[in-house]
This record gives sequence, C-alpha cells and structure tokens, in this order.
Amino acid sequence: MQLHPKKTKYKKVQKGQLSKYNFRANQLKFGNIGLKITRSGTISSRQIEAARQAIARKLDRQGQLWIRIFPTFPITAKPTEVRMGKGKGTVSHWSAKVSAGTIVFEVAGIDDQYLINTALKTGGAKLSINTRIIF
Repeated sequence: MQLHPKKTKYKKVQKGQLSKYNFRANQLKFGNIGLKITRSGTISSRQIEAARQAIARKLDRQGQLWIRIFPTFPITAKPTEVRMGKGKGTVSHWSAKVSAGTIVFEVAGIDDQYLINTALKTGGAKLSINTRIIF
C-alpha cells in the first residue's frame, strides 16, 4: 500500500524551503511513547510504510500505532537520457516534508517498555532521517 493524496490542487509543486524546527507537532498527542525526528528533511511514502510495517510486526499487532505525518509533496523526475529543458518531469513519488522535532509515530496500549523501544528503533532505521525515541 502506497500513501498518496486522493486529490491535490496542483499536480506539481515547487521545492520551497524547510523550517529548522517544528513547534506544533513536537509533543505526544495520542500515545505514551513516540518516534521524533532530530533533523529536517523529506521522508518518502515508501519509507513511512516500511517503518509502519516494521513497527507493527515487532509489536505483534498489539496496542495502537498512530502515524502523525502524511506524504502530500509530489516529487517529479524526468526519464533518463532526456535533454535539459522541455519542462518539469512527471510525478514519480510522494513524500512528506518534516522539520526537526516532528513526531512521526506514536504507540500506546502496550506495557512492555523494551518491546516498544525495539519496535520504534527498527521503525526509525527504515527512515532516511535521524530519529529519537521520546516518552
């Protein structure tokens, strides 16, 4: 299953800039333990899904898992061996722009602290950005 928005206002978007730190989604909202991003960057929808599957498998599908980000940013790519110019390429995949401090995953409903820590560590290993487990 690949995450992507059902409908967007524009097909392609300019790159823009990432903010250094997130002051909105930087605290736990739903669960007891979360996975926080320590550096700004982009996370593709495939990475989010791989991390979600890894965490769910480690937890034996117990408790509840929340995903706090969604890939709404289209990444375009031109075919190989195409000359410069001639417009922007087609959308190849979707990604989420995340600032440092953003909480990506939250877990609740499990008492075993060690199990949750190992699950979030393996999930964080699937992401391309450095993460930290917070309580």
